[in-house]
Amino acid sequence: MQVKQASLFHRDFTLVVIGQIISLFGNAILRFALPLYLLRQTGSAALFGAVGAASFLPAVLCSPIGGVAADRISKRDIMVVLDFSTAGLILAFALLLGRAPLVPLTAACLMLLYGIAGAYQPAVQASIPLLAPADQLTSANAVINMVGTLSGLLGPVVGGVLFGAFGLPPILWVGGGCFLFSAVMELFIRIPHHPRAAEGGVLATVRRDLGESWRFVRRERPVFLSVMLVLALFNLVLSAALVVGIPVAVVQVLNMSDSRLGLTQGAMGLGGLFGGALTALLGKRLSLRRGNLVLLAAGLTAAGMGAALLPGVPPALGWWGVTAMSFAVMVLSTLLVVVLSAAVQSRTPPDLLGKVMAFIMAVSNCASPLGQAVYGTLFESCPAWAVLLGAAAAAVLTAVYSRRVFRALDGGGA
Repeated sequence: MQVKQASLFHRDFTLVVIGQIISLFGNAILRFALPLYLLRQTGSAALFGAVGAASFLPAVLCSPIGGVAADRISKRDIMVVLDFSTAGLILAFALLLGRAPLVPLTAACLMLLYGIAGAYQPAVQASIPLLAPADQLTSANAVINMVGTLSGLLGPVVGGVLFGAFGLPPILWVGGGCFLFSAVMELFIRIPHHPRAAEGGVLATVRRDLGESWRFVRRERPVFLSVMLVLALFNLVLSAALVVGIPVAVVQVLNMSDSRLGLTQGAMGLGGLFGGALTALLGKRLSLRRGNLVLLAAGLTAAGMGAALLPGVPPALGWWGVTAMSFAVMVLSTLLVVVLSAAVQSRTPPDLLGKVMAFIMAVSNCASPLGQAVYGTLFESCPAWAVLLGAAAAAVLTAVYSRRVFRALDGGGA
């Protein structure tokens, strides 16, 4: 059911936006600090990549469950409960730090953090068409994406400063406080909800609902399957390389400080913010028909990042090159993701939206854990510039293949 509003920024949409800023900032500062703490303590890129891969798996698994819940349970209640749960998780980690083995403790905390985030985001995505006018759906997605990238910008910058000056404990308290504050504020959000009675047990309901979303995608929107394949390939060959490669490049190859790493990852957030603003500004004028060119450009930026790490390049110049390319790749990625989200939302019935969005997110992200594990090993055994240039070449090939997929989606989504 679509709720018509004269203005996009009415009370409830604004509260969702503010809640996202606070919650995602807490998430960003923790996702920055915990892997960095592990990398600093162990010095192992392979372990860093393996823990990153393991922590990503719960997000993939929990996303479809979150989608089922978003279509059956109050979306506001999902946000509130999960934010309270995350605050409790960070409190438990802070109490156990120094009393339990570091690697399994950090891996378990990251796995739960990513799993909760995977279950949380379908509720947000499914709320957007209920709170935004139909003619402002692209702009609403851009705003939600912008607040996420704003949090991604501030999280690493603040995290880098705090981590370099005071270590991990203050970051844990800041992150946990963000989740607690966000949960309390979300209690006052009103999102239209029409409950659907569950038929049978929880597992039977989940299985039935996921089957329903699969049948819709396969029969009504088969182009969604091709889009998921393209995104999965791109996550495998490029996104995973950057997740593992940027911290390794800045900290280990260029020997830069934690604050410099925070600035580089903050540049990625700034790129996402700029890309979201650009998408909101252009709105309906954006088309998916040339989406493959955006993917192609993202692959070329990764090549530029690899070139910045070539032997003979001064470390300071290399850091500026990596940081600039990090900004550019996030501008391009955000532009594509926002338009893709709006396209899927406009082509999916409201009662299936949470499940379909979660299904697409889960399938397209399932390649990231494998990619992170592989790249962790590659960065430990091969020169970083060679790994990034190889990833860029694979991304370019994926972009070439994707041309017909994006043209088909832009032509009507069938």
